[in-house]
Amino acid sequence: MNHVRAALYLDFDNVFSGLYKLDPDVAVHFAEDPGGWLRRLATTATTGGTRRWLVLRCYLNPAGWVYRTDPGEEQPRLYYSKFRPSFVRAGFDVIDCPRYNSTKNAADIRIVVDAVDALSADTRYDEFVIASGDSDMTPLLQRLRRSDRRTMIVSPADAAEAFTAIADQVLDSQHLLALVQGESIDLDDEPDSEAEEFDEHVVAADRDPPASGQSDAYEAFRSLVTQEYATATEPLNMASLATRLRKQLEPSVSDSNWFGFGTFNRAVASLTLPNLRTSGHLLWDTSRHPAPEAVSSTPSHVALPDPIERLGDQLDLPRMPQPWWPAIYRTLAEYAQSQRFNLTQCTRWARDHLREQGLPVSRNAVGFVVRGTSFGGCPLHRQPPPTADEIATAFVGNVLSRADAAEITFSDDEIAAVHAWLGPPFDESTEQVGRTEKPS
Repeated sequence: MNHVRAALYLDFDNVFSGLYKLDPDVAVHFAEDPGGWLRRLATTATTGGTRRWLVLRCYLNPAGWVYRTDPGEEQPRLYYSKFRPSFVRAGFDVIDCPRYNSTKNAADIRIVVDAVDALSADTRYDEFVIASGDSDMTPLLQRLRRSDRRTMIVSPADAAEAFTAIADQVLDSQHLLALVQGESIDLDDEPDSEAEEFDEHVVAADRDPPASGQSDAYEAFRSLVTQEYATATEPLNMASLATRLRKQLEPSVSDSNWFGFGTFNRAVASLTLPNLRTSGHLLWDTSRHPAPEAVSSTPSHVALPDPIERLGDQLDLPRMPQPWWPAIYRTLAEYAQSQRFNLTQCTRWARDHLREQGLPVSRNAVGFVVRGTSFGGCPLHRQPPPTADEIATAFVGNVLSRADAAEITFSDDEIAAVHAWLGPPFDESTEQVGRTEKPS
């Protein structure tokens, strides 16, 4: 069996603190069970075979800590040293990296030195996995590329494009949380594979049997879908249906990746439901339901103000019509008020509810806003839950903070235009809200 000789360098402080801002429960799971996600990472987005981890190094500041999100805890600080034994048990070489000053430890420098040393080792490493969002390591990625080595970045934050553009693969926060939770990972631009469209010709042709050992779960899936389909009084939203079924049938859905079909749409297609048709993200019975108006996709070209266009180019800000932004903030506020926060669930839930409003916002776009809000100092798991205006203020503040870090200069009028497009209305008294934290 072919193997990819791989080296993994984990900046624990950077990755854990970033994950903790987004989803504290998953961050703790990441740190307590590194062996679980490490095994899954061995087969994620790889070419040439499973990764064989020849180097596993975790760079950790034992005195580092974050504030616990539960105010009832006797110890308000969660120290990183608590997780050291977990990484030792998982086979990592844990390297203590105390801070040199109030803001910086030596992890990034140690990673660079160790990775460059590995280039001259007798063993040839096929791939270097750098788990960090620290753009200071951009020169390292350039050096690895010159040596014709594959690279992967694993980052919980929206890392600088100059950093991510050099890598062969990038696992962002949404991918990383899915990896930790054992969910399937879609590295395509639009990670909505559970609700992707399927062609009516595929319905008739794609009828592979379910994965081995999944017959009972598959029959339960068949029963639930058939019942939903037979009793539906209007076209069904595929994304919403996929989410409901996943909740009812877990863990069989994740373990089998939709019973061996790979995606929700192919699993539904295998059922050969009578008179089934799809359009956009809807499915319906042509004998009972009138054909719905197709849900339009994100416009291929949205006329954007110049500063928004620049943010799209430099920071990958989603290019969406202006009215979509306040709808996203309202939907996220509704989620925060009604649900226990989980990033993976949140992006699905918000996407489904937005599409029910006729807005085909992708999970990527929702995740972009959630990350910006969290790094802007207003995480959705905060208590009391944030309002739509607070979410908007934190998100826009973080976007402007990242723009400043990327040396994108805006005039006062252009900053006002950013606020006018993304919301909330520009107010000098709140301009600095959310701009104190910059993901490294």
